[in-house]
Amino acid sequence: MILTAARPPLRLFAVITVLGFSVLSTIVPDSGRAYAQAAKPAVDVASPVVQTVREWDQYTGRFAAVQRIELRARVSGYLNSVHFEDGQEVKKDDLLFVIDPRPLEASLAAAKANLTSAQAQLKLADTDLKRGEELLRRRVTAVAEVDRRRSQRDVAAANVLVAQANVRSAELNLAFTNIRAPMDGRMSDRRVDVGNLISGGSDGATLLTTIVSQNPIHFEFDVSEQSYLKYARLTAAGKRPGSRDTPNPIYIRLGDEAGWPRRGFMNFVDNVLGLETGTVRGRAVVENTDGFLQPGMFGEIRLIGSGDYEAVLVPDSAVLFDQATRIVMVVGADNKVTTRVVETGPIIDGLRVVRKGLAGGDKLIVNGLQRVRAGMEVTSNEVKIVPKPDGFDPSTDKK
Repeated sequence: MILTAARPPLRLFAVITVLGFSVLSTIVPDSGRAYAQAAKPAVDVASPVVQTVREWDQYTGRFAAVQRIELRARVSGYLNSVHFEDGQEVKKDDLLFVIDPRPLEASLAAAKANLTSAQAQLKLADTDLKRGEELLRRRVTAVAEVDRRRSQRDVAAANVLVAQANVRSAELNLAFTNIRAPMDGRMSDRRVDVGNLISGGSDGATLLTTIVSQNPIHFEFDVSEQSYLKYARLTAAGKRPGSRDTPNPIYIRLGDEAGWPRRGFMNFVDNVLGLETGTVRGRAVVENTDGFLQPGMFGEIRLIGSGDYEAVLVPDSAVLFDQATRIVMVVGADNKVTTRVVETGPIIDGLRVVRKGLAGGDKLIVNGLQRVRAGMEVTSNEVKIVPKPDGFDPSTDKK
């Protein structure tokens, strides 16, 4: 037997159709209102911060000892003793090495004996001259004989001077057997052990060790030609004192330090730019009373990069990139978004300097940038930009 499904009454279809049109008529107006609200996204806007600032440029460099001396022997001999520990901190005139003094003591004794002999010869020659002059006064001897005796006296006097110089030289050589620290500093390791023969003198003298000064310490870094030109023009315009003639303040931090806890001043700018690198070498002096800073350590330096000027500051996140151009989004009086091409500078107090393209009274979009585009009407909520100083106020540092 074949079963056939019963068809619904025609009146039921009519009721469903009427209900469907009724539902559609209630949905469409609500969707339009939702779209209208979506077309006006909410964004946070703020006026840029305007304040007087001073730019500080940053460079990477290394610490270097103010003084570094290679200790070499001035006299030859066998090394008798060493009087410091490797890496020890020493004071000026501390005894470091002793070379066997006995051969030089003997040389000094011989020099003193020669001096005594020369002095005796001088005394005899002087006596002979006086006798000859007396005989000449009595007309008993010739003038030539007196002249000969005077010449002998002069030669004897010169021999005394030579003997005295030899004694001083021998005394110096004997003193050079005790090698002392030429300054306060920290020793390297010894390069020669006790018992070795030391070669002295200026040529080929044996290197015994090195010593470097600890406090103060230099910080050396390189600056590009463009940066050097900027500083030179600022100095010429009277906006920034030149570091060649003025101890401009600097701040330094190590790789594991926050903020800029170490302070110093500039004391040298080289007189040439490197032909291969196109950079000029700068140098600062930093206190190192605790000896923590060591030559060769890396660090970052911050030095004055401009004079004081009034700057427009914005959050760095509010600056967008359009290929090579930097832009910001601004809300006008009609609540519509416009783009501004800006020229930016460094970050100061956690905010980006805007050199051109933005004024203090503009309404800058600082939140919700991903939801807007140029020409769109928005609903804006005004907030405040708060600077975040990085631990010190260099703009007030006048040293």
